[in-house]
Amino acid sequence: MKPLQLSAETALNLSEKLNVPIEQLMHMPQHILIQKLMELEKEKN
Repeated sequence: MKPLQLSAETALNLSEKLNVPIEQLMHMPQHILIQKLMELEKEKN
């Protein structure tokens, strides 16, 4: 599986929001990342 195609800035923002180290974020499967982002959105609302 190839690493996610994210800009460095996006990766930094996501790792801060999800409290995950950048290395872990870059190797995270895309569907898991999307799932975590959805959970974050739900918490905001």
